[in-house]
Amino acid sequence: MKLTLGLLGGISPAATLDLLGKLQAHTPVQTDRDHIRVIADINPSLPDLSSSILGGGVTLAEMAGALRGAGAQVLAIASNSAHAHADMIQRASHLPIIDMIGAACASARASGVRRVGVLGSRAALRQYREYLAAQAMGLVALPQEGQAEFLETLERLKSGDRGPQVRQAMEAAASALVSEGAELVIAGSTSLPLVLSQEALRIELIDPGDLLARRCVAVCLGAEPMPQMTAG
Repeated sequence: MKLTLGLLGGISPAATLDLLGKLQAHTPVQTDRDHIRVIADINPSLPDLSSSILGGGVTLAEMAGALRGAGAQVLAIASNSAHAHADMIQRASHLPIIDMIGAACASARASGVRRVGVLGSRAALRQYREYLAAQAMGLVALPQEGQAEFLETLERLKSGDRGPQVRQAMEAAASALVSEGAELVIAGSTSLPLVLSQEALRIELIDPGDLLARRCVAVCLGAEPMPQMTAG
């Protein structure tokens, strides 16, 4: 029996749609009926997680509770930054969460690297720093000025600008992490894969959204066990 996935989205609507496409692409099907059921809340009115942390968590928790009421049996979050509120989301919904950041860090560990570059918001970097440290890996971030430039470019990307200037700026940011000693780069914003691809780097690029989509399909089809509810 297939499980129903509840998807918390809207932090970046385009990235959420990209994740939905990846879910479809990674589902082994012969007919349309073989796809998993997904109930998505794409809420672009979610408070800015960088400026209204508590408000963002409360709204995400409310969204998660509503997804459970609509029939969701397991949750996924289409945002790296929003994983900071995973405990609140889980308590509100009483549903387990398929952990995107955990999947990305596990993939990095399997690569055997020790220094992992991450491109993402400040909230996302905090999450990755903790996860990587717990697995004896170090996080490589952009210098302060480079991070500020990256965030400005990320806002342009989220506004719909996927032009060559944005693409080149993101490729330059990833290359800067390599110059800082990163042995692997994680796209720590679900919007990044819209303009940043493996072909642009000479080291491995991990797309957490792609890993999340694969895990969601595996869990919902019963190929992987349901994630455990975390204590808290």
